[in-house]
Amino acid sequence: MGLSDAEVASYHREGYVIPNVKLPEAEVKGLRAALDELIAKNPGVPTERLVSAHIEAKGGSGEATQGVSAFMELAKHPTILDAVEKLIGPDIILWGCQVFCKPGHTGMEVPMHQDGNYWPIRPLATCSVWLAIDRADKENGCLTIVPGSHIGRADIKHAKTDSGKVVLNQYIPEEELKKMRPAVDIELNPGEFSLHDVYTVHGSNANVSPRRRAGVALRYMPATSYFNRDLFKSDAASGYVVDWAKRPIFLLRGRDQTGKNVMAPGTPPSAKL
Repeated sequence: MGLSDAEVASYHREGYVIPNVKLPEAEVKGLRAALDELIAKNPGVPTERLVSAHIEAKGGSGEATQGVSAFMELAKHPTILDAVEKLIGPDIILWGCQVFCKPGHTGMEVPMHQDGNYWPIRPLATCSVWLAIDRADKENGCLTIVPGSHIGRADIKHAKTDSGKVVLNQYIPEEELKKMRPAVDIELNPGEFSLHDVYTVHGSNANVSPRRRAGVALRYMPATSYFNRDLFKSDAASGYVVDWAKRPIFLLRGRDQTGKNVMAPGTPPSAKL
């Protein structure tokens, strides 16, 4: 199905789009069950920081989370891949999957930021899909996006906070945000999803409602870019451990146009996992 021409144009103009499609309720119900399994497998991991939720083997990504196969199957979903293909082309690599589950009343804020400040992708290019497992709205801390903030593809200087009450410790200072258009709330029903560009400024407020807000972010890069595991050291620069050195990536469509992408450490370049 993909996206309409109008939706593609809106994405490139505004830096994000909410397509007029959604996953069936039965599939959303399966994702809720997968989320329950994911949380049960990872009792020591904050539910807002379930990184590499698609990697089943414990420690398979070098990160703390033990994933669940349902999130890998979600990443391969034709409805999602068809939409992504319209935006980044036919050669698609999945390099990340993170679940953000904000419990009622206590779910943490994600400060306004740009993705990619420490992502080892050159040229820097990624389309992120944010799919709602629960209803996501202003009251329970839905995604907020600054329209047009991707234009010029500028790296905005971020500050850091030592607060333990945020998911991500990097943020764009308020004086910079005031120069931009007002942020908009991305309210989604279960099974709906948005897509946003790597340079688009976004975040989400804390969940002060009694309702849980759970969603999954899928990260896709065009296979014309190179995932360079040596570009940055694997550390906790984002506020939690991200291990680029051990993280596998997956060629889901097309072929690796660079000829350099190693799908998993120790495998030949371009070997399809």
